[in-house]
Parts: sequence; C-alpha cells; structure tokens
Amino acid sequence: MQWSEEAEAAIKKIPFFIRKKVRARVEDEIRKTGRENISLNDVRLSQKRYLSKMGEEIKGYQLETCFGANGCPNPAVDSHRLLERLEETLKGAAFRAFLEKRVKGSLKHHHEFRVAVADCPNACSQPQIKDLGIIGASEPLLTEEPCSLCGACEDACIEDAIIVKESEEIPVIDFDHCIRCGKCIRVCPTGTIKTGVHGHRILLGGKLGRHPRLALEIPGIFNEDEVVEILEKCIDFYKRNSAHGERFAEILKNVEDLGLNEKNQS
Repeated sequence: MQWSEEAEAAIKKIPFFIRKKVRARVEDEIRKTGRENISLNDVRLSQKRYLSKMGEEIKGYQLETCFGANGCPNPAVDSHRLLERLEETLKGAAFRAFLEKRVKGSLKHHHEFRVAVADCPNACSQPQIKDLGIIGASEPLLTEEPCSLCGACEDACIEDAIIVKESEEIPVIDFDHCIRCGKCIRVCPTGTIKTGVHGHRILLGGKLGRHPRLALEIPGIFNEDEVVEILEKCIDFYKRNSAHGERFAEILKNVEDLGLNEKNQS
C-alpha cells in the first residue's frame, strides 16, 4: 500500500499501543475498495470508525509478543508453547465481564490487562511497561571442558560481562552484569560455556500514561509452569483489588503484595 506523507504523519500521532491496529484497519478498508493509495482523509475516517467501535473490540486483556524464535536472530528461549498457555489463562479469566462490572462508562484499551512476552532481552514487545512482562533467559554455566581461549564469548557479550583470562585459561563471568541472553553459550566452540538455568525473567507492574512506571523484576529465572502460576496469582490479586478498572501498576505497590518470594529462597 502507498501511504501519502500526510497519512503517514497522521498515523504516527496515534498512540503506539493501537497504532498497528489502526494501520491494519486502514489498509484493510482501502484494499476492499480496490485502491492502493492511502490519503489523510482515509486515515481520519478509519480512525473515527475505529474509535466509535472501540468498546466492541475490547477483550479485557492484551497479549503481545516479539518476533518469536523463528523471527528473532537472538532468541534465548522459544516461547511458542508458553504463549498458548498464557492465552488460555487470560481467556479463562473473563476480563471483559469483570471490567464491565467495575468500569463506569465505556471500556477502552487502557482498561485492559496487558501481558508481553519477549524471547530475548532486547525486549521488542516492551515488557518493561506492561502489567506482566516475560523475558526469555538462558544463564551461562562454566563446565570442565578446556577453554581454547578463542575469545568468541567475550566478543559476543555486549554487556562486558565476560572476560577470557589467559592466565587462568578460563572465561570469567560477571553475573551482576550478565542479562542471561545466551549469546556466549551459542558461540562457544568447546562447550566450556553451556546452558545453566533456562527459562524466563518476570517483570511486574509497568505502565505508561500520566504517571509512567517501569515494571519491577522478581529475582530468579522461572520455568513455564511457574510463569503461568505467577500470571494466575496476578489475575487473582488484580480482581480482588481493582475497584474501578485501575491499571495493575496502580494497585501493586510492592511485589511482596503478591506473596511471591524470591525463587532461590522458595
């Protein structure tokens, strides 16, 4: 589709969390007319129709993901199966029915409970500003296999969290700076660095809006079952404490409110 400069400028002014939907709607509507060119007027008319029917499209939740293991060049995990389980759990929570009872007036997208999954720490799906953010994690583990001192792991780590010390003939990993992306594991030719703990990091209570807040991370790396269990606890907490459809971040003052202890201490 060919967008005019005015149409492109107009679409960029639309809030990013609905921008993709509006763009797709505009292109779909124009495609049905047999045209290929999109004007400013097309955008305005489509946006008007979209906003007038927004309430009908509210599911009560949003589940977003990044490119996935097949599209991401640096996946730490493959979240395909986890996404299916998260979708099933969110559908079963009947968020729309809950919000209709709590929210005065029509439902809007900002009322929805938002979950984002990213297969690597690049976090293209922006889990840091969602109610529940999930980031793939693969923690490196040093084995007893001799290191060739090739330096591939050190070159691959853009966090400067790993150094090959020739005097010790072994890589040294600074886990305070390591973000568990798994790059050093993938490039190690000798097996000196292998996958240790493998799973997902969890972030809670992020949001934008008038009072933005970055999500807080729960220490630890969690497996698929634990991620789903945490989502269920978040949903239960949200429903018990949301009086008027407030964002999760607004009612979650502290991760401890959820009764989630540090994984390594549980």
